[in-house]
Amino acid sequence: MTPPTQSAEPAPSPMSDRYTASGTRQRLGDTLFRNATRVFALTVFAILVAILLSLLYGSLPAWRQFGWHFLTSKEWNPVTEQFGAVVTVFGTLVTSAIAMLFGVPISFGIALFITKLSPRWLKQPLSTAVELLAAIPSIIYGMWGLFVLAPLLSLHVQPWMTQHLGGWPLIGRLFQGPPMGIGMFTAGIILAIMVIPFISAVMRDVFQTVPPVLEESSYALGATTWEVVWKIVLPYTRTGAFGGIMLGLGRALGETMAVTFVIGNAHEISASLFMPGNTIASNLANEFNEAIGQVYTSSLLALGLVLFAITFTVLALSKLMLMRLSRGEGRAS
Repeated sequence: MTPPTQSAEPAPSPMSDRYTASGTRQRLGDTLFRNATRVFALTVFAILVAILLSLLYGSLPAWRQFGWHFLTSKEWNPVTEQFGAVVTVFGTLVTSAIAMLFGVPISFGIALFITKLSPRWLKQPLSTAVELLAAIPSIIYGMWGLFVLAPLLSLHVQPWMTQHLGGWPLIGRLFQGPPMGIGMFTAGIILAIMVIPFISAVMRDVFQTVPPVLEESSYALGATTWEVVWKIVLPYTRTGAFGGIMLGLGRALGETMAVTFVIGNAHEISASLFMPGNTIASNLANEFNEAIGQVYTSSLLALGLVLFAITFTVLALSKLMLMRLSRGEGRAS
């Protein structure tokens, strides 16, 4: 009986070695790429936490001295070292609200015209012109607002608004007062012009994602252009459009130089939108270099922390609303 013969092991070929080395390099490259992107993403959180901790640490003397009274006081007196945030918070919210009141409808109209109504030859030049507005430095907006827009408003717009709207119940007081040109109303108009490129660009992009078959089907059923926009385009793109609005609101809340030029920088609260006021960002820009003493500097850092909290709250609420809208879009009607 002969012993069974053992088959010889095939020798590894150079080709298989090359494939093995190539696979190892690919896995190593994927690992490096994944870890690198993870580091980049975590860097954002690290910067955010570092900014928050810096503001908290720098504002501690102010919080120790004033406590929660800092958020309820209207006084801002560097001589007596008495500081409060109410006036600047009020100005920040009012100017941002004016910006959204004017900026959102205009941005919607621009995006709608570019995507649905504009002739083909005009779409690209108009889109480029709108995007160029975002490239203009904020200090240029401020100078233009001070030397061009403010005189125009004081001579023609504000007197007309006082005459025709100043006597209305409830809202009449908003449009009373001397037409000085500079003030919260002018600051809000400047902010509206500055946020229009951001909101309209996002709306334009999301409007272009609507499948043409949905619009064509609606037109075939006899719908008008407005009905197609209201019942097809807006429901389909409401999440993205709302995100663009929140992007513009975030820009309006933190804008500094343009507002500093035209708001008047008066630390007071007035019922009239035509009166001078102040915002957190403009107050920081005006006084940070001149702040003397620990309490004064700490109070300015506390204002920065308040602005950080306002912006974070607005963006967090907008994110929750976007999540709700996204869940609603997935439900069967």
